[in-house]
Amino acid sequence: MKYINWVLEKCSTRKGFIILLIVCFWAKTMLAYFVDLGLGITNPFQFLIVLINPLATTTLLLSIALYFKKSRFFYPLAILISILNTVLLYLNVIYFREFTDFMTVSTMTGYSKVNQGLSGSSLALTNFHDIFYWIDLVVIILLLVLRKIKIDPRPLNRRIGLAVTSFSVLFFVVNLSLAEMDRPQLLTRTFDRAYIVKYLGLDAFTVYDGLKSQHNNDLRASATKSELNDVLKFTRKHYAKPNKKFYGIAKGKNVIVIHLESFQQFLIGKKINGQEVTPFLNKLYKSKSSYAFKNFFHQVGQGKTSDAENMLETSTYGLPQGSLFAQLGSDNTFQAAPAILNQRRGYTSAVFHGNIASFWNRNNVYKNMGYQYFFDASYYNTTGDRSLGYGLKDKLLFRDSVKYLQNLQQPFYVKYITVTNHFPYDLDKEDTNFKTTNTGDDVVDNYFLTAHYLDQAVHEFYNYLRKTGLLKHSLILLYGDHYGISNSENTNLAKALGKNPDDWDDFDNAQLQRVPLIIDVPGQKNGFVSKKYAGEIDVLPTLMHLLGISSKRYVQFGTDILSKQHDQVVAFRNQDWVSPAFTSLSGGIYSNKTGQLLKLTKRQQAQVKKDKERVQTELSLSDSLNEKNLLRFYHPKGFKAIDPRNYNYADLYQKEKRIEKRLGKKSTSIYSKNGDKSTWKEYFTDAPEIHHKTTDSNRIKITNPDANNNDSSR
Repeated sequence: MKYINWVLEKCSTRKGFIILLIVCFWAKTMLAYFVDLGLGITNPFQFLIVLINPLATTTLLLSIALYFKKSRFFYPLAILISILNTVLLYLNVIYFREFTDFMTVSTMTGYSKVNQGLSGSSLALTNFHDIFYWIDLVVIILLLVLRKIKIDPRPLNRRIGLAVTSFSVLFFVVNLSLAEMDRPQLLTRTFDRAYIVKYLGLDAFTVYDGLKSQHNNDLRASATKSELNDVLKFTRKHYAKPNKKFYGIAKGKNVIVIHLESFQQFLIGKKINGQEVTPFLNKLYKSKSSYAFKNFFHQVGQGKTSDAENMLETSTYGLPQGSLFAQLGSDNTFQAAPAILNQRRGYTSAVFHGNIASFWNRNNVYKNMGYQYFFDASYYNTTGDRSLGYGLKDKLLFRDSVKYLQNLQQPFYVKYITVTNHFPYDLDKEDTNFKTTNTGDDVVDNYFLTAHYLDQAVHEFYNYLRKTGLLKHSLILLYGDHYGISNSENTNLAKALGKNPDDWDDFDNAQLQRVPLIIDVPGQKNGFVSKKYAGEIDVLPTLMHLLGISSKRYVQFGTDILSKQHDQVVAFRNQDWVSPAFTSLSGGIYSNKTGQLLKLTKRQQAQVKKDKERVQTELSLSDSLNEKNLLRFYHPKGFKAIDPRNYNYADLYQKEKRIEKRLGKKSTSIYSKNGDKSTWKEYFTDAPEIHHKTTDSNRIKITNPDANNNDSSR
């Protein structure tokens, strides 16, 4: 009792009252962090940051009350700030329980998903412990009313308010510095909202998102339909007609995109200690049914994997800074592959990924792209040694996705995002017996281990496709999304590539930005390895033409690689570029034959100037298109704009039963063609986590939404 009276006495001063509110809100935030919000704390340093990150912003907000001398303003304002901050915290808790994501400013103002997230289902999302988010405020107000906490009429010197404000700002700078130590480019290269909350807190995230949203809104509010004219003029002039030899050769086939994480071209054909690193992909690369490209470059910026996905799905570039998915993807208008193929050819679409749905903001972007299904980590068993770093191991992803893939209505367009071959390239010892290099650099040595594992995973998946008959009815597109070994590690990689590290330079770094592109069309016999120069921006028009769908009516900055009119100048996000003859690096022009800086002839100068201007124009127009959301003004024939509210990546079974009843037509899934029997028995994996005994529990039956009515799709 004596201690309680001492606390009440201290809280009866203005400074003590502010400290009480700060401590109470800190405790509630910790409850949210560790009980309700999945922040993914992976080390003690992150734990420390999480402990301190609410303090700076909470103190800063409450310091506002210190500037008011009269108690009738000080106490109500301090209480009001605490209530509003608690409302923000609690709404995010409720929202996270439904969407595994945090509320953006646009959501709070009624746009996007707010009607879905915080309406009638809110009561069902509450938990018993939620009382602790509010009980402190109730108790404090009662203590004030009952005069247990006495009103302090003595005004504080405004210097104290200024000192507290200054301290909180300084403390926030320290917090941000610690965050940058653990996650460099936290604010400029945002790839998950959870990262900003984890490192800086909900208040800081809300302010950051608000400023970003305001900037985007200002750009978009000032945008006019006429600004699209320059984009259309460029893309129409830049369009490459399809090669009649290849146009439509995969018409009606399923499309399976396999995203080879951090997979570089030098892995193809590479041997370590006499053993091929990627024996299956090597075979596929040279197969008579495959069209492979040895001079294919990634073109990603800070958005890394998300940039690669965006280019592959839309044939537009990522942003000059940050991730398009994370910064603009929630609200942008896309004319992406899933929507185009659904509306033009009735394709069902799905993504399989063993990481959380909110990473890179995929749970929102995929809806805007028209993906009907997104099977993220919540659909798989990711416990224990089944996951590493960025999610479910690749062998398990392919194997465990069968229960969903087998029920997709054909034709389908699906994408597999692998993660095991991701920095820092960790892998359990029982997952591989491959004998790797001994460069002395763990990153380089382990890179070959995880690449070998990925190759085995793809091989096992191919065996399943072959056994079930899916292979002969599918086009399989495999590509590397971006580099795996960074420039800082390349001198150590040089040893493994048989090159002298002392001779390594920027030109060598640029050449290593090649990643594989393999388009396998089973049944074709005229496959080849092309020397053409191309980039990720060129994949969508190439794919569409192989499927017999003209890309001319859409805004696409890439060109069909198989076309005779294909543009072989490959633009990089930093405005460098590469062509069959030249490599442009920071203004210097290198010869691709010699690797040396060139003293250009007049003819070469003219060509370089032309290529440079084209690259700058293309990147600038793409940025304008995305930053101003100009595609909202463009309505190509036969394309219906996607409404993301029609997609919900949850409650699949109930949703699909309704669609199946409406369609009233025979299923085309491989499950149905197998006599309504699971095809899991056809899948063999040597993954040590699996005992090769599968069941067909929790089977979800999936049907194909009417191609002419996308509103009914998930």
